[in-house]
Amino acid sequence: MWMRAVQVLSAGGPFELVERDIPEPGPRHVRIKIQACGICHSDSFTKLGAFPGIEYPRVPGHEVVGVLDAVGAEVPDWQQGARVGVGWHGGHCGHCGPCRRGDFILCTTAQTPGLSYDGGYADYMIAPFEALAAIPDTLTAVDAAPLLCAGITTFNALRHSGAVPGDLVAVLGIGGLGHLGVQFAAKSGYHTVAIARGAGKGVLARQLGARHYIDSTTQNVAEELTKLGGARVILATVTDAKSITAAVGGLGINGKLLIVAALTEPVEVSPLALIMGRRSIAGWPSGTASDSEDTLAFSALSAIRPMIEVYPLERASEAYERMMSGKARFRVVLTTGL
Repeated sequence: MWMRAVQVLSAGGPFELVERDIPEPGPRHVRIKIQACGICHSDSFTKLGAFPGIEYPRVPGHEVVGVLDAVGAEVPDWQQGARVGVGWHGGHCGHCGPCRRGDFILCTTAQTPGLSYDGGYADYMIAPFEALAAIPDTLTAVDAAPLLCAGITTFNALRHSGAVPGDLVAVLGIGGLGHLGVQFAAKSGYHTVAIARGAGKGVLARQLGARHYIDSTTQNVAEELTKLGGARVILATVTDAKSITAAVGGLGINGKLLIVAALTEPVEVSPLALIMGRRSIAGWPSGTASDSEDTLAFSALSAIRPMIEVYPLERASEAYERMMSGKARFRVVLTTGL
């Protein structure tokens, strides 16, 4: 039996649609019949070879939703036919320092689908059972897929930020991460402010649940946040360091700048501004399979859905370029038809 897979043969090479034998799961692993896989900007790590230790050829994809098709030996609890998802957290060693403390997302040898092993740009994939998250019946496969990366990243960051309902929370950027961040913030009971470029995004921001919108092209972000009382949290979802720097002054007393966008440029902050207001800066990684389940459950209960564009698997290259162009509104999802 064979399946379709979209692979990268070598770092920097093109996507190739190939036929492969359907793999069999080993002990403590399962096989997933894939229905949908989101395309994330981090898939460029695989495409460009920008992550250490990638072995080629490699199939990208870490926003995977499907059905358990086969269950290997020594897999507890999970049964064939279950709806499951796998996100950025694709497995952990269980014995390193962070794992011994239960901090599996920061495992020193953490695995990620599409990087450590073949991911979701395919009809089937193999994954360790500890990476599995149950999918609620009320979420479709295409809606659930982006929640396993963009969703969990913003939801998990916000719920661990220290903000409580009623606090002023600003989401910087309305894109693949930010459009979900605004929804999570609003549904969590925060006094939500959306910040983006252009007056036109104000209508969308309010549709997503924001009470206020700040246009960073015509307004001083820090001054506007200060007028509102200062932000308890600014969730930075943009990859522009200058935009993040410009927002820092809008933090209130004990405010926290929480960065979830993977940018490489330095963010410039005055130490005095941090000291005088007990302000802080932090980053937040994605989360484990149980965090994914919490994200999915909250989304199902609160009617939170990603805005997506859907492509069939055979158009993966086109879909990837659409995502990388920044023109997608706001996530791109591949479907297999299985």
